[in-house]
Amino acid sequence: MPLEFGLWRVDDKPVRVATRPMRLEARLEELIEADPEIVGRTLLLIGRQVQTDHGKFIDLLGIDAEGALHVLELKRDRTPREVVAQLLDYGSWVQDLSNEQVREIYGAYARGRGLAEELDEAFALRFGGSPPDALNSTHHLTVVASEIDAATERIVTYLASGYQVPLNVLFFRHFEDEGRSYLARTWLIDEADTAATPAASKARGKQELWNGTDWYVSFGEEAGSRSWDDALQYGFVSAGGGEWFSRTLRSLPMGARVFTHIPKTGYVGVGTVSGEPQPFEEAVLSVGGEDQQMAELPLKGNYRAGVQVLDAEGGEDRREWIVPVTWEASVPRAKALWRTGFFANQNSACKLRARFTIDEVSRHFGIA
Repeated sequence: MPLEFGLWRVDDKPVRVATRPMRLEARLEELIEADPEIVGRTLLLIGRQVQTDHGKFIDLLGIDAEGALHVLELKRDRTPREVVAQLLDYGSWVQDLSNEQVREIYGAYARGRGLAEELDEAFALRFGGSPPDALNSTHHLTVVASEIDAATERIVTYLASGYQVPLNVLFFRHFEDEGRSYLARTWLIDEADTAATPAASKARGKQELWNGTDWYVSFGEEAGSRSWDDALQYGFVSAGGGEWFSRTLRSLPMGARVFTHIPKTGYVGVGTVSGEPQPFEEAVLSVGGEDQQMAELPLKGNYRAGVQVLDAEGGEDRREWIVPVTWEASVPRAKALWRTGFFANQNSACKLRARFTIDEVSRHFGIA
């Protein structure tokens, strides 16, 4: 049966607050845009009246902290058959959106609204971190309505429960009491019971494209194990203390361009890998045009702490691994660059796909 609920003001005795007719759905789009929290989910809106390739317009399009897209379609005066069919049509279009297309939709929405123009920055401001590597790996479809009829309930429940279509109805009711207006909401189906459909087609396009050259390197200085002053002066990056920490750094290929980041500080250098990875005890660096054993240089960091530990099972390589780098641009720690939305990762090294980070760091350091 159709959903219904009430609201009571409790003073000396319960007094039911009257439900008042209101052109609610005409205003809901604006209210949700002003505060997406109204829908009960933490979303970053990335588009309003988004035109699809089929000439239709999605009322509101949002993204959540996991990178899933949310299509919000107001019922308005359409029949259940019309609004559900329209939403399913939107879902068939949304599932094919690539990472770049999602970013373009946000960029078009942000321009003229005084919003952060890059999705990475807006995402970080909203969720407190960088976007996931893959955007639009899943999506959700929501009918937003001020009232719901039995036919809509049957259709949505049938599709969501029987066929795992990521479809639900967000039901709003308007109340007035002593000159004040209130909104109440509820979902037709418990969110725990609704599925999030993987956007399987064009799966590779869900990640930002990698240019085949740029890598991210995390240069941790914790506990004095290594020093950026050393890396800046002698030209290298390093990682160690365990197989997990050094493995990704050792995968850096010759000629890779590395964007070097000190955790909780910022980006301090961009350079090109100029030598093969070597353990500290064997590492050779070019200093003033001459090759020198790194172990013989005056260093501020303690690179000997991670000695190779062997046990009965063969042991774990805890040595510090060194990768020679020719710096294109680099700055002291005190001049590190950081902006909200910049990419950061716990891996010692990984492919850098974040175009916003690449563009802004390159621009700041004067790199083509």
